[in-house]
Amino acid sequence: MKNIAILGATGSIGLNTLDVIARHPDKYSAFAVSAHSNWKSLNELCKKHMPKYAILVDEEAADNLRKLAPKGVEVLSGENALDDIASHVQTDFVMAAIVGGAGMSSTFSAAMAGKRIMLANKESLVLGGALLMNAANKSGAEIIPVDSEHSAIFQCLQAGKEGLNKIQLTASGGPFLKTPFVSLSKVTPEEACNHPNWKMGQKISVDSATMMNKGLEVIEASFLFNLPATHIEVIVHPQSIVHSCVYYDDGSVLSQMGLPDMRSAISYALSFPGRQLSGVEVLDLTKQPPLEFFPPDMKKYKCLELAYQAIKQGGNAPGTLNAANEVAVDAFLKNKIGFLDISKIIEKTLNETPTQNLDTLPSVVENDQLSRQLALSLISKND
Repeated sequence: MKNIAILGATGSIGLNTLDVIARHPDKYSAFAVSAHSNWKSLNELCKKHMPKYAILVDEEAADNLRKLAPKGVEVLSGENALDDIASHVQTDFVMAAIVGGAGMSSTFSAAMAGKRIMLANKESLVLGGALLMNAANKSGAEIIPVDSEHSAIFQCLQAGKEGLNKIQLTASGGPFLKTPFVSLSKVTPEEACNHPNWKMGQKISVDSATMMNKGLEVIEASFLFNLPATHIEVIVHPQSIVHSCVYYDDGSVLSQMGLPDMRSAISYALSFPGRQLSGVEVLDLTKQPPLEFFPPDMKKYKCLELAYQAIKQGGNAPGTLNAANEVAVDAFLKNKIGFLDISKIIEKTLNETPTQNLDTLPSVVENDQLSRQLALSLISKND
């Protein structure tokens, strides 16, 4: 029996993880669940899955949960509690599904404690990629990606990296794939969050619409698979059936396919190196529309171009990119800036932040905070 800590349990990834775990009660136990402040939803999960611990970052929300939590569920609060559970001696696997930079500290805690990290929080690698990989290597922690694209590449690379030529991440193109560039300045947060294939939170949905999500995935892939950006391509595939491809020097191309359901990647991360039932329907290609593939329009998807620029700059640039993006997306969702302003704020923040190497976790955190402050000041000037 493996004890699973699901950090970010009330989000899409967290709920899907609990769904897969519940299908295999003989293999997995929901040891801990967490949320930021959504104590009502977390309470429902506690009733259903009866974890040993429930963590809420928000103190007031934790107090509310303590009054109603089922007997036997211990309620913890604060960010330090996330780190404690991620590194807990009884925790076997950690689902790192907290969105954004807020998930970095607990992911590092799990890495330093030698846990299996089912990584859905790509920002941990974007902000401190080399540091996280080094921590995992030193402790013996496993990092198994849960992003569908990185899971696909991870699965394909089980055949080995000898003769590897390049990897190719597929992208749906988001809700504005067929929207003319001139019309993008008028799109609303509601339209940006209406993803055609995947059910995701608001922030990730906007990232998909700008294709920053794919840019962050390129950075993530660079660290995960130890590849330069020149060996990582992005191709638009609107149907989201082929999740990624791996190219070899002999002309062979391996790909992993499946319906757009995150439970496939989650189940694989749980059961690796084996496989198990996930609840995902079997793909029937005879019932699918024709599969399409074409290169991304970098004018429309400026954020993807900026991500490649950040990798080329190196040092703190990927972290700065991520921080500026989180601030800009939040401003867009609050109708403070327009859709096209997101990439403009990110580009200005990148250009105005001096490039430097980040060799400690505190330096990563400091750069994140300073980048956010700069992005916020640029948004204020934009008003």
